[in-house]
Amino acid sequence: MKIAVLKERSPGETRVAATPETVKKFIGLGNEFAVEKGAGLAASITDEAYAEAGATVGTAAATVKDADIVLGIQAPDVASLKGAKAGAMVAALFDPFQNGDLLDAYATGGFEALSMEFMPRITRAQSMDVLSSQSNLAGYKAVIAAANTYGRAFPMMMTAAGTVQAAKCFVMGVGVAGLQAIATAKRLGAQVSATDVRSATREQIESLGAKPIFVESVAGIEGEGTGGYATEMSDEYKAAQAKLVSEHIAKQDIVITTALIPGRAAPVLITDEQIATMKPGSVIFDLAVAQGGNVEGSEPDRIVDKHGVKIVGYANTPAHLAADASALFSRNHFNFLSAFWDGEAGAPMLDEEIGDAIRLTKGGAIVNERLKGA
Repeated sequence: MKIAVLKERSPGETRVAATPETVKKFIGLGNEFAVEKGAGLAASITDEAYAEAGATVGTAAATVKDADIVLGIQAPDVASLKGAKAGAMVAALFDPFQNGDLLDAYATGGFEALSMEFMPRITRAQSMDVLSSQSNLAGYKAVIAAANTYGRAFPMMMTAAGTVQAAKCFVMGVGVAGLQAIATAKRLGAQVSATDVRSATREQIESLGAKPIFVESVAGIEGEGTGGYATEMSDEYKAAQAKLVSEHIAKQDIVITTALIPGRAAPVLITDEQIATMKPGSVIFDLAVAQGGNVEGSEPDRIVDKHGVKIVGYANTPAHLAADASALFSRNHFNFLSAFWDGEAGAPMLDEEIGDAIRLTKGGAIVNERLKGA
């Protein structure tokens, strides 16, 4: 089979869907591999490195010509796939709930769209889960960016001139990104606290040495929630949480928000009124800004100053760590396809559990149950 990787064309996207490491592994399965010239430059991977790994490096048209599988970070538009084989698989991020026109085009074009963000949260798919690998890096980068914006030191420092107090960091939402944010802030020496609506995260917070901040008067979500994500909460819980957050963030120097609900806009966790209670010079990093934001007034790729508090958020946080993000994403791709590789057929044969979960289009139609009627 021929596997192709095109240069990413989405604004601000610096990642690439394959590295020389995974190119060698795919070729080892008996495949031909083609990479568009310049595809890896933003992730510090040269065309020569791909060629040395065994890939053919050329124009976009030559790269995609007769391709059986196209790997991407952001799903390429259908025009970019001209020349690929009929029914070719495309594995990438599709943002399915927001990109109906793109999915219609894929269905009309006869392509098999495989949405990597729909990978089920099950044990055997952990090594294929791009959302987890990229969220891990995003949680780290959020703290580093917040520290860079914050005008003071993170750790306590004892000096002859006096003591510098440790920064107080509050993480809201304790999924993969939140846990990494807690760990990173602790490593930098901050006093860290965290909260979540899922009761099971209390133990995870404590295991990282942070202080759990939970609503005690109203029940949250028992266990982990669907697929490890939180779900929409009752109005009573939201009111209790807002009160708790208001009391807590007024004392914080750094706040990292990470809350997302799949298929819906990000929930607002911090209002303008709450921002006004924070100390001047405090920093909020909104990891959900691209999905509408957890913080009132946050804007992608801008530092917004409200009431003396700086609000930061990137439209594509993993893209700020292009080399590592590409390495992890490409391994997710390889782990996914190689797990289903049929040596005799020379092609991946997806099973029902994972195949049905991530397949968006096939045979000229949108086939994913989560999207029907959406």
